[in-house]
Amino acid sequence: MNQIDLSGRTAIVTGGAQGIGAATARRMVLGGAKVVLLDRDKELLDETKHQLDGEVMTLLCDVTNLEEMTKAHREAEDRFGAVSILVHSAGVAGSNSPTHLYDPGEWRSVIDINLVGTFNANRVVIPSMIDNGYGRIVNIASVAGKEGNPNASAYSASKAGVIALTKSIGKELAQYDIAVNCITPAAARTRIFDQMSQEHIDYMLSKIPRGRFVEVNEIASMVAWLVSQENSFTTGAAFDLSGGRSTY
Repeated sequence: MNQIDLSGRTAIVTGGAQGIGAATARRMVLGGAKVVLLDRDKELLDETKHQLDGEVMTLLCDVTNLEEMTKAHREAEDRFGAVSILVHSAGVAGSNSPTHLYDPGEWRSVIDINLVGTFNANRVVIPSMIDNGYGRIVNIASVAGKEGNPNASAYSASKAGVIALTKSIGKELAQYDIAVNCITPAAARTRIFDQMSQEHIDYMLSKIPRGRFVEVNEIASMVAWLVSQENSFTTGAAFDLSGGRSTY
């Protein structure tokens, strides 16, 4: 594993208690970053913190609530100093159903968590990054946001929104040393699979030319470089992690 130097940096990782968020946090701690994990699951937060050997802080936070996100950012900076890295990983899959049968309440919930939550997290960290003249943001999108998965319209639409939002913010902040990018992974076998039907899981696997799901550590490796100082030029981009499914 290559060492990515993140020493002296403070990072917020939303959805940091498990899956992609936890794997990314682990990689950043190894690089010397101070990491603040945000999640709604206290038990999982405590468990993940126990597994990380470094300066780690955990905070309960619902990313759909702008006030909670603002408070978490303030507490992170009070404890560890200026937050210069955001990895926004909090998200849900939602159920699998044709659009004309999709529950309207669940549709709104998926959009709120995946897209409004991304807006909230980015909105909160950007002002201090501008003030400090430095920042790195990675939003976790999905290949579903590029292609649209059948029977997953809420998830697909929300992740398409994350991609477009990232591109907008990247262009808005291009005059600063702030890189704002997203990644579009294929499915990883995490607890998010618990929300999906087996039929949908099989469908996703059938679309991946590599013939397997992506590993969370593979995702963390790409994110670690994207949030490093070495990523000094690319911004507003979507980085493919789809195993050859959708490489544009």
